[in-house]
Amino acid sequence: MRGTMVEQAKIRESASGMSNRAPAMRRGSLAALCLGLVSLFVLPLASPAQVSDYGQKQMGDPSSGDKLPKVLHDVTIEQHLNRQLPLDAAFVDETGKAVHLGDYFHGAKPAILALVYYRCPMLCSEELNGLVGALMMVHMNVGKDFDVIVASIDPNETPADASKEKRNLVKRYDRAGTEQGWHLLTGKAPAIAALAAATGFGYTLTSGPDGKMNQYAHASAIQLVTPQGVIAQYYMGVEYSPNDMRLGLVEASHGHTGSLVDNILTYCYRYDPAHSTHTLLIVRIVQAACTATMILLFGYMLINFRRDRRLGTLAPSAHGNG
Repeated sequence: MRGTMVEQAKIRESASGMSNRAPAMRRGSLAALCLGLVSLFVLPLASPAQVSDYGQKQMGDPSSGDKLPKVLHDVTIEQHLNRQLPLDAAFVDETGKAVHLGDYFHGAKPAILALVYYRCPMLCSEELNGLVGALMMVHMNVGKDFDVIVASIDPNETPADASKEKRNLVKRYDRAGTEQGWHLLTGKAPAIAALAAATGFGYTLTSGPDGKMNQYAHASAIQLVTPQGVIAQYYMGVEYSPNDMRLGLVEASHGHTGSLVDNILTYCYRYDPAHSTHTLLIVRIVQAACTATMILLFGYMLINFRRDRRLGTLAPSAHGNG
C-alpha cells in the first residue's frame, strides 16, 4: 500500500512538473514561430532590390572606353525585355510559304528566336551550333514544348538557303518528329528591319574578301519569347547553358512548359539580364527554410499540447485513487 502511495506521489510530481514546464515550452515554441514569421516576411523586404537595366548595351557601349571601328558602331545588342515582336511582319518560310511572324505565337508555346544569315561564313554557324548543342541537353522537345524561329537579316537570301540550313539543324538535333518546330525564315528589308529594331539587334553590311558588300557584321544573341510574342530573356554569345535554357523556357511559358521540378526551381532562380543567366535567389531559399521551420515547430507544439492534455487527465485520476 505504501509503495502504491509512493508511486502515485511520483506520478503527481511528474505531472505537476510537466504542467509547470509546459507553458514555458509553449512560450518558447511560440517565440520561435514568431521569429520564423518575421524571417519569412521581413527578410525579403529588407533585401536589396534587384534592378534590371533593360536598355543596357551588351556591345559597343561608348561609356566603356573601348575604341571600336566606325563600321562596328551599330553592331550592338540592346535588351528590349517585355517588348512585343512585330507579329504582322511578313516573311517566307523554308518551303516558300508566305507567313507572318504572328503565325508562330498562338498563346500556347514559347519560342527561341535567332537572327542570323544563312550564308554567314563563321559566326552564325557557331551560334546555331551552340543553340542546337544546348537544346540537345534539354529534356523538352522542339515542336512539342517550344518552337525555334530563325530569321535571316539578309534580304537577298532565299527559301532554298533556309531549307538547306534547316536540314542541317534538324539532322544534328536528331529527335524524330521535331521537324515541324523549326521555322527558318527569309524576308524583305522592311520586315527584317522591324524585327531587328524590336529585338535590339544591330548589324551593318560590310565587304567580304572579294571586296563586294555581301557580308554582315553583327553580334550574337538569341531571345526567348513568350507564347504571346513578347521578349522574355536574352542569351549572349555562341554557347548557351542548357540549365539556363530550360529555366528560361519554363519562365517564358508562364509555367506551362517543363516538369514540376523545373517549375519549383524557377522559384529559387531569377533571370539576371545584366549577365544573361539565371542566378540563385537567396531570399527564396530563406523563405523556403523558414516555411519548413514553421511546419516543424507547429508539429512540435501540437505533440506537446497533446502530451499536456494526456498528463493533465492522468494526474487527477491518480490523485483520486489515492
